[in-house]
Amino acid sequence: MAKEFKISALRLKELEQELFYLKTTREKEVAEQIKEARSFGDLSENSEYDEAKNEQAKLYGRIAEVENILAHAVIIDETEDSEGKIGLGCTIKVEDMETGDEELYAIVGSQEANPMECRISDDSPFGKALLSHKVGDIVEVDAPIGVLKYKILTVEK
Repeated sequence: MAKEFKISALRLKELEQELFYLKTTREKEVAEQIKEARSFGDLSENSEYDEAKNEQAKLYGRIAEVENILAHAVIIDETEDSEGKIGLGCTIKVEDMETGDEELYAIVGSQEANPMECRISDDSPFGKALLSHKVGDIVEVDAPIGVLKYKILTVEK
């Protein structure tokens, strides 16, 4: 069974737009680079040609990756109410029980995760530990530095 990719409707639209761009505009640009590099002569010693072919391989790899994601995408239902439980599409505020620091996180699918922007994947250890908990719960997260404890302060859809 193929891996499912949990994504928001917005991310789905972004991927569809990226695929359209890659298959139309970008593919033509790379084909033009190859055509121009061929005109330089001997292909065995033509670094421009090699670079253009490498760019083409990267392009086709990305197209295949995006097509795979779109083919196996599962749209997150961000309107679904699960009695205040944490799930995909939730924004949560947690308190680190050790330091007292408060952090705001969005729980998203793996394709949208970006820890630098506090967008945490539901597949990450932190995301998995938080799923299905409610406000007031204390959650333990197994991390490389040991067990971390967080108190859930707010959950919003």
